[in-house]
Amino acid sequence: MRIGELARRTGVSERSLRYYEEQGLLVSERTPGGHREYAEAAVDRVVRIQELFAAGLRSTRIAQLLPCMRDADGGPSAVATPRLVEDLTAERDRIDRMIADLVRSRDTLDEVIEAARAR
Repeated sequence: MRIGELARRTGVSERSLRYYEEQGLLVSERTPGGHREYAEAAVDRVVRIQELFAAGLRSTRIAQLLPCMRDADGGPSAVATPRLVEDLTAERDRIDRMIADLVRSRDTLDEVIEAARAR
């Protein structure tokens, strides 16, 4: 499929897809006319990339992680290393801290909202 179709199917801009390629996160073949052609598996790959960006991971970390994940289900592949596990555990801990901070902020807002309603 061409870049426009991949963009439509994933909801990701063509510009972002080109960026993913520049970062080594996504691969395409070139037609004789120079157009990008993506395999069907690229849809799952782009969805996975988006999920990892949404989790707060940087493109360099995602590039390290993607080879250790299966695209179709996001499960682990056989190439995950103990070092990667350590690094990803640290990322997960960072996300957990962010979640806790957000919950505290939400709780504070709820208290202020409740106090304002009581007036």
